[in-house]
Amino acid sequence: MKYEDIVRHEEILEYYKRGNAILDTLGFTDHSVAHTKLVAERAADILKAFGYGQDVIELAKIAGFMHDIGNAINRHHHAEYGALLANEILKETDLPLPDRVQIVSAIANHDESDGVASDPVAAALIIADKTDVRRSRVRQKDPILFDIHDRVNYAVTATRLRCGPEEKRITLYLTIDESICTMYEYFDIFLARMTMCSHAARIFDAQFSLKVNGQRVL
Repeated sequence: MKYEDIVRHEEILEYYKRGNAILDTLGFTDHSVAHTKLVAERAADILKAFGYGQDVIELAKIAGFMHDIGNAINRHHHAEYGALLANEILKETDLPLPDRVQIVSAIANHDESDGVASDPVAAALIIADKTDVRRSRVRQKDPILFDIHDRVNYAVTATRLRCGPEEKRITLYLTIDESICTMYEYFDIFLARMTMCSHAARIFDAQFSLKVNGQRVL
């Protein structure tokens, strides 16, 4: 089973269709395959930058694409639900047991409430997921109805993640329209996620930094 097979897997896609509909009802930003494909590719880029081989990159891409399927069950503990669903799906594939367990473990530990990065696959998934902040994640609706999550994402007009293995640093660059969202609001939502990225970066013997509007804030 390869990443190319996972992105076309009928059962996984159905879980995402249902989960994204539930989160839409709850007022969450987009959690469709657009998000999970971005996470998969960003996780791959992180691992490539730090010199990991294609075998590890493949596992991270699969974990990245599958990490949010638990939203179809419930948003609370979606990481754990997603891990259980992923395990059942991947059992039916030719993935070796250690690879399946590594993917499942990464999915189970990607949420900032109680997750932890214990290996490169989990670390790359966490950083890729938590740095997906962008205007296009906000669902189309009247700005008057925006909650704080909508405002924070909508305020981000440009985003870039840079991995510098030479200086041992992973940096998220954001351009934020502060007339839409203040820095206080950003950190109110994202501080726990940025802290999780900082811990995950240590797996690569690196530091995580955040630069907003040209200024380093973390």
